[in-house]
Amino acid sequence: MTRLHPILVTSLWLLGSIAAFAVETTPSTSRPNVLLICVDDLKPVLGCYGDKTVKSPNIDRLAARSVLFERAYCNQAVCSPSRNSLLVGLRPQTLGIYDLGTNFRRSRPDAVTLPQLFKQHGWRTEALGKIFHVGHGNTEDSASWSVPHWKANVVAYALPASKAKEGLTREEALFANKPAKDLPRGAAYEAADVPDNTYPDGALADEAIRRLRNVAESLRDSAGSCGATPPQKTQQKPTEPFFLAVGFVKPHLPFVAPQKYWDLYDRAAFKLAQVRTPPTGAPDYAPQFGGELRQYSGIPESGPLNDELQRTLIHGYHAATSYMDAQLGRVVAELDRLGLAQNTIIVLWGDHGWHLGDHGIWCKHTNYEQATRIPLLVAVPGAKAGARTSALAETVDIYPTLCELAGVPAPAGLDGRSFAATLRDPAAPTKDHTIHVYPRTGPNKTPLIGRAIRTARHRLVEWKKIGAPAESAELELYDYETDPLETKNVAADQPAAVAELRVLLAQHPEAKPQLTAAPASTPAKDKPKQDRNALFDSKDKNKDGKLTREEFLANQPDPDEAPKRFPRFDSNNDGVLSREEFVTSGGKNKE
Repeated sequence: MTRLHPILVTSLWLLGSIAAFAVETTPSTSRPNVLLICVDDLKPVLGCYGDKTVKSPNIDRLAARSVLFERAYCNQAVCSPSRNSLLVGLRPQTLGIYDLGTNFRRSRPDAVTLPQLFKQHGWRTEALGKIFHVGHGNTEDSASWSVPHWKANVVAYALPASKAKEGLTREEALFANKPAKDLPRGAAYEAADVPDNTYPDGALADEAIRRLRNVAESLRDSAGSCGATPPQKTQQKPTEPFFLAVGFVKPHLPFVAPQKYWDLYDRAAFKLAQVRTPPTGAPDYAPQFGGELRQYSGIPESGPLNDELQRTLIHGYHAATSYMDAQLGRVVAELDRLGLAQNTIIVLWGDHGWHLGDHGIWCKHTNYEQATRIPLLVAVPGAKAGARTSALAETVDIYPTLCELAGVPAPAGLDGRSFAATLRDPAAPTKDHTIHVYPRTGPNKTPLIGRAIRTARHRLVEWKKIGAPAESAELELYDYETDPLETKNVAADQPAAVAELRVLLAQHPEAKPQLTAAPASTPAKDKPKQDRNALFDSKDKNKDGKLTREEFLANQPDPDEAPKRFPRFDSNNDGVLSREEFVTSGGKNKE
């Protein structure tokens, strides 16, 4: 029998199966590769999404060969829970994980992740950069990858003046789970005249290109050496499709990028947010005011940011986005040059959005539109190209979609729904709403979960204690047809819309509470005692003998969890912390 070259087999397959979005699992050479591109803190401020200011030519070119989802949403606007949704296929409220430090296997030890499933079905799975959230006590998932994960730091500077002046590096402090007082305050932004690979995303692109060349080389070697000794286990096998996850870290803070990317923009052209106050009628606990940003030097620890600083940060976000775009472009161009794109599904996904001063908010960590809407592009060889869809999608839908596209049976019990039908016909919807969540501490120190239903027109947020009756909830409703900037909570004005959306919410199970912390490795009695009086003095910037909520939250190492502590410390509910309340944690640590 004549043996066909693997590339020829692939070409023959492309004429048939890919058009139907279902791939036979034999022979192995007919299975598609997957290039999963994850980007940290990337909101849909991109040319392909209609933005006229940003310079994103490479993502725009990728959009021209993809289906672009105009209404895609994350499942929680923070790194680790969002990435769990992508890779485990379960929402945060299913896992009971809303923080950065809890590993998903504490909730589901036997979970089969998306790359782990592909690995089990014969794909070579590799991860570069930020894929799972690692740090804050959380760990990488070795079961998901065929070879060890290749790390890229989120925080890295080129200029000595930008770095923290003493102590641990910020990366070391985060991975050691150090408290706020031990977190170095490096610069929030940096422009340096350096090569692209001075920063992590440039080095990441170099490594991704090297991995792709290894694939191409293995195919060439197999063409001229039938029956040769099989490659080593750590090398790409010629008939082994790849699942390559590439996790770019920009535009995550700090906004660092080579000077040439800053020079792409006219600083004066940046417009500040049109609405800089929280929505009228919103619960006072629903917004947040940039705790993550305030951990960097040059940023006020409390209060509003002046216009010039806001403009610099917006400039920095755009420069970091353009820098990342260039690195992504290098990887996709190499995929094309090597002839691998003809059998590779490409997914570009942002883990969540980012507030750039709208509502007076910076960073993510809310249930609002700017934090939850994400870019999502899916390119399938031989399928729709340059199409746009208004179909609703959420992060958990990507897992079952890739399974359907690759012909891999999806595990039972996933939260998402495949949108492969929408890739065939962008006018075909797959769901009438998405759901996302965010935890907060409400009145009387009550821990709340805000479960949000997003439809094409509305977002309803139901804030209540887990397990409490629905009638106890405080509600937010936003009508994007009449109020796209979310200026007013209209829950009291549109009871019919509230009732309709609560019916959708009732289709979902009650959220699970956050998993309790794992036992500390060091007994509390052996831990050095923190000088909370000195910490109070360092936070009391105006020396008035009390801490406002903003002063308390400034420079916290865990901006998701810190807001929950303030009302617990505020034992007399007067909205500020006395020295005694702070030092004794609201009376809990009184001698």
